[in-house]
Order: sequence, then C-alpha cells, then structure tokens
Amino acid sequence: MLKRRDLPLYALRAFEATARLKTMADAAEELGVTTSAVSHQIRKLEDRLGVALFDRRRKPLALTPRGAILLSGVSESFDRLSRAAEGVGQE
Repeated sequence: MLKRRDLPLYALRAFEATARLKTMADAAEELGVTTSAVSHQIRKLEDRLGVALFDRRRKPLALTPRGAILLSGVSESFDRLSRAAEGVGQE
C-alpha cells in the first residue's frame, strides 16, 4: 500500500487528464508538458502500482478495469481538493 507521502501526484494528475481526455497529447497540452512527459509519468505510476492502467492497443486510449477503478478514486479526490481550494479562496 502506498503511504500518503509516497503518492506520485504528478503521475496521478497525468493519469487523470489522459483518462478524461482519451489521449496523452491532449493531456500534455492541458498540463503544459510534452506528450513524452505524460507517457513517462503514467509508466512510472503503472510500475509503482504493478498494473496496466490503459490498453494502449486501442485508439483512443481505453482504461483497463483497474485503471477505471483508480480513475474513480482519483477524480473524486481531485474534485474534493478543488472544492477545498475554492472554499479557501472565497473567504
């Protein structure tokens, strides 16, 4: 199990953007990095978790079943972080 301090946040952000936008190129554009950087971060995350998150044989990219599980949790967590940041900014 990954501990909070060990969470690869850049990799999770690259994963979430790629899953939502369906291409690494679009995720890279949104994140302001290269497609290669997004690919590297996703590979790093897959290596850390020991599972494939995307079926790279399909275009657009498709999530594996485990990737879909991770996306659900990551998206929910990013939504909560966004709401928390908005709440602080409005005070």
